Amino acid sequence: MIDALSTTFAALADPTRRAILARLSSGDATVGELAEPFAMSLPAISKHLTVLERAGLITKSRDGQRRHCRISVAPLKDATSWLELYRQHWEEQFDNLGSYLATIQQPSDEGTTRRTSE
Repeated sequence: MIDALSTTFAALADPTRRAILARLSSGDATVGELAEPFAMSLPAISKHLTVLERAGLITKSRDGQRRHCRISVAPLKDATSWLELYRQHWEEQFDNLGSYLATIQQPSDEGTTRRTSE
């Protein structure tokens, strides 16, 4: 069984799908409008849209023959919340590393950089 977070990250792994989401972040668009900047066929764009829809990242609606796409933020919020836990951890680790590097690179009284013995 694949969880929703894995599905979200799998969908976001492709640069074309990330570009489609970036475009949709500024407003709804038709499939044709989403396909414009890409050098690929409409069926290929439709496959990308299907992946995004299955991941819950977009919704599609019909208006006659036109299909409109809209971004869905819930899966992105879940991914952001998960990543936030690790961002906090790594910021603390980098702060600790910065402090350590500052202590070992302080000039000594003799004008050379003080290093700890290895």
